[in-house]
Amino acid sequence: MQTISSSEFLIRFWGVRGSVPSPGPQTIRYGGNTSCVEMEVGGKRLIFDGGTGLRGLGKYLLKYSPVEAFVFFTHYHWDHIQGVPFFFPAFNEEDCFHIHGQVPPEGEEMKMETHFHHRVLHVDSPVPVSDIKAKLKFHDIVCGEVFHLDDIEIETTPLNHPNGAMGYRISWGGYTAVYCTDTEHFPDRLDENVLHLARNADILIYDAMYTDEEYHNPKSPKVGWGHSTWQEGAKICDAAGVKRFVVFHHEPNHSDDQLDKIGEEVEILRPGSILAKEGLEVIISRGLVSKPPV
Repeated sequence: MQTISSSEFLIRFWGVRGSVPSPGPQTIRYGGNTSCVEMEVGGKRLIFDGGTGLRGLGKYLLKYSPVEAFVFFTHYHWDHIQGVPFFFPAFNEEDCFHIHGQVPPEGEEMKMETHFHHRVLHVDSPVPVSDIKAKLKFHDIVCGEVFHLDDIEIETTPLNHPNGAMGYRISWGGYTAVYCTDTEHFPDRLDENVLHLARNADILIYDAMYTDEEYHNPKSPKVGWGHSTWQEGAKICDAAGVKRFVVFHHEPNHSDDQLDKIGEEVEILRPGSILAKEGLEVIISRGLVSKPPV
């Protein structure tokens, strides 16, 4: 079993794309897997979303069995749950996962455990999900509440996304990281929920799927699609006093070269920002040290 440091706050990116996996020669450097972010915080392992990036995380964790981890879902669109049936540790009876999430409005009569088994572990899965043997412990979240895992504080807020989504603020040892995807900005104001969640954070991982030009493109506008732009993310960071902006949930049609260009533009507007890449590690307890993908 891996011993997680109780003195560090580490963030590791396993899937950074939005909407649909985008493998291929044009996405090698940033990665084509969908949303999955791991945090090692105060001796605990936290996992945010179960997109296709979860498969790689699962392979990594096999050598550390038995594993205990705390899993948090923002919502249940396909790009945030597709990796769950391919998460190998779930088939190991020695592992334990605490599953946290909010049941969406159309299933609000359900508990999280029922929703997970009927909607996330779908009967059409290409692998036999009935063989899942790990201990699964379910926790229903009321969006807007604050709760604790020992000395880790987790705050939630609703996001502006079709069918709903939930953002997370994780605070421990005087450090704070915010995981804020999928969300769409408002045309006339900054989102008060996002501003509150991001207040004075060390890291804001933000849904910056589009550029402003793409979002407002008259030939193919993205207004109402449930996602934001890196320019709006920078505004949130400035207004909320965020130390480091992480551009996340990349558009699946953006090539590595296009993302490089966006990175250059973000750096001019907000120096020190990061474009999320698969394998990238950020250690905020060491003064926001970032390590390149391995």
